[in-house]
Amino acid sequence: MCSAKTRNALSIAMMETLSDHILCDQQNNDLRAIVISAEGSVFSSGHNLKELANNREKQEVCFKIATQLMNCIIDSPVPVIAKVDGVAAAAGCQLVAQCDIAICSEKSQFSTPGANFGIFCSTPGVALSRCVNKMPALYMLLTGLPVSAQEAFQIGLITKVRSSDQLNEEIENICRAIKTKSRDVIELGKRFYYKQIQYDVKKAYELGGDKMVENLQLPDCKEGIQSFIEKRKPQWGTGKD
Repeated sequence: MCSAKTRNALSIAMMETLSDHILCDQQNNDLRAIVISAEGSVFSSGHNLKELANNREKQEVCFKIATQLMNCIIDSPVPVIAKVDGVAAAAGCQLVAQCDIAICSEKSQFSTPGANFGIFCSTPGVALSRCVNKMPALYMLLTGLPVSAQEAFQIGLITKVRSSDQLNEEIENICRAIKTKSRDVIELGKRFYYKQIQYDVKKAYELGGDKMVENLQLPDCKEGIQSFIEKRKPQWGTGKD
């Protein structure tokens, strides 16, 4: 994101652009991860409030497109990673919470201050409540007060905290680790993760067992097991049905 003038606000146009970028290359097997980052000291200030003033039709369009963006992240066959080096507020915090992995700098801050302006952060709360426990989620939603990078890590909003000059290296390490895995296996695993969290633990285990058996039928799984037996690196995409 590179709209310093609006503090990288998630305008309708910005959200459409993000969705387009997430969707555009999904059929390319060389695509292994997507990183969302921003220029400037603000990762994202949230929705563009000027778009939400006094126009119900535009309000409905805005939140419909926001939902589509969040679903694009969930449905992406490859991991979506947030790289945060600054402030992530309201829908900007929602965007971070919805990503599969989130890395931030020590100076980063996170907040859901919508109630300060008369609009409760209901949709950011959807992502936040699925990322952190009840108490920290409601603290952020009800007070609007920011949490630091370390606090965000402690409550589970962030995966790792690094200094600003270490962010790129950390992102590269994560992408490199993902790249060593089978794309088909990562896609299967990510899709099942989001499916199973909807169920109680007993149902999730039942579905998980079925998914493990399905996984074992994948050519890349057969190649992975064979490579382990033969003590060599797997060659993804070469396994047999």
